[in-house]
Amino acid sequence: MAKISGSEIVIECLKEQGVDTVFGYPGGTILNVYDALYKHQDEINHVLTSHEQGAAHAADGYARATGKVGVCMATSGPGATNLVTGIATAYMDSVPVVAITANVGVNMLGKDSFQEVDIAGVVMPITKHSFIVKHIEELAPTIRRAFKIAKTGRPGPVLVDITKDVTAAETEFTPVIPDEIPRKTDSISEEAVNKVVEMIKVSRRPYILVGGGAIISGASAELAEFVSKVDAPVCDTLMGKGAFDGNNERYTGMIGMHGTKTSNLGLSRADLVIVIGARFSDRVIGNAAKFAPNAKIIHIDIDAAEIDKNIRTNASIVGDAKEVLAILNDKLATQSNRAWISEIEELKAQNPDVYTVDKLNGPAAIRKIYELTEGNAIITTDVGQHQMWAAQNYIFKEPRTLLSSGGLGTMGYGVGAAIGAKYGRPEKIVINIAGDGCFRMNMNEIATAARYNVPIIQVVLNNHVLGMVRQWQTLFYDHRYSNTVLDDSVDFVKVAEGLGAMGIRATNLQEFEDAMKTAISAGRPVVIDAMIDLDDKVWPMVAPGAAIDTCFASEDIEA
Repeated sequence: MAKISGSEIVIECLKEQGVDTVFGYPGGTILNVYDALYKHQDEINHVLTSHEQGAAHAADGYARATGKVGVCMATSGPGATNLVTGIATAYMDSVPVVAITANVGVNMLGKDSFQEVDIAGVVMPITKHSFIVKHIEELAPTIRRAFKIAKTGRPGPVLVDITKDVTAAETEFTPVIPDEIPRKTDSISEEAVNKVVEMIKVSRRPYILVGGGAIISGASAELAEFVSKVDAPVCDTLMGKGAFDGNNERYTGMIGMHGTKTSNLGLSRADLVIVIGARFSDRVIGNAAKFAPNAKIIHIDIDAAEIDKNIRTNASIVGDAKEVLAILNDKLATQSNRAWISEIEELKAQNPDVYTVDKLNGPAAIRKIYELTEGNAIITTDVGQHQMWAAQNYIFKEPRTLLSSGGLGTMGYGVGAAIGAKYGRPEKIVINIAGDGCFRMNMNEIATAARYNVPIIQVVLNNHVLGMVRQWQTLFYDHRYSNTVLDDSVDFVKVAEGLGAMGIRATNLQEFEDAMKTAISAGRPVVIDAMIDLDDKVWPMVAPGAAIDTCFASEDIEA
């Protein structure tokens, strides 16, 4: 059997795993791997990003959009540490990513060598697992194990750090066909299922809360059937957008700090809350002691560590959401809660839309995007007001169409994620929504999109301030706008053109509509600089630390 180098083993293992695209940035210690990539460029497409953080976000966006494992690469030292924010972003949102880095040779480890960092140690708290490979014989088994860990159970990122001498050494290599990853069902007990079924049967005011786990497990069909059988209203978290069709009459919108009044007030009146694939984030539940005060709580989640972590439950089932819902659907007779559904419909009618959309503002722009794409685009976002406007005003009909940093709240996430999503699903229109503060952080990745002519659309909702921070300063800090005003001479149209993309400025709603139509048909990356008012706010809102049923909007403040 012929021997091959460690670098060739990396490539062969990626091919085994069905990897077709890698995002990365080369450097000294990883050059052997890049040399092997050069020889296999017809089999694995490498996308050279402008910064390693962009590579990590692109791998993340690719994974979220496709459900496959995203892969990024970087060299040692600063190359590896530049991946850290992207790895943490993937970890907080349970995204399967394998990050491959190279390090100095084994004999140089621990000597403060040039560009030496213990990256496996650095990322230990923000990965499912991290490895450093110091022996050529361990390389192939470690990479295979990394992919398996990333995909198994609750997904997440894994890092494999390889010393440079291992990438140059040679050993025998035997191809292996990866095992199918079984869904987690061993922890689903019949006793727990029966208890949940009985609780649903006696409930008269059930509410279903859907999180990102329902998307990860591919449970949309089972969820739709479950909702119909329980006869309950449905709300979702930011991460759960698209798991349940946003056009469905039972859907009441997002819950939490910027959720709809219907969801926040309705769930607070429920006698049973069924939570599927969500982790009871503070942004979702508000004051934990006052969350769903009249309800029993059922929690369905793949991760046993999430049960009773933030909210005490009355019943729980640990297992893959798709499998759990299929079992419940088989055991559950169709319920009828017409009076409760009517009450929620009345609540909807009492709390209509709070936004004025006859001028160019965040909500109007998002609704125009929805109209022009017929709700069929993949939307990525950065973090802030624009993120909430996108979640509130674009109707997500199917899973894996909203890609957003929910857990870590990473400004600068969106452009890289949009590039990754477009590579993963090239048939889709991919649009990143950002504020001007977020866009500045990684706008260099527009150069990446231009280099490869990736036709993403970047919409900058430009209010010349850090909008969400300013909103808090307005409401809770007596208008002390400390370091949140971005009133400078940056011209995003010129920036776009300088980076090789098309730039268009929109100052009113008609100009924005025209710009979007141009961007959709352009066949190249386009940046739209949409000018909005600096004091536009996201409504409704729940004050930090307050109960979610105390949600308020501008008219409540005036009243």
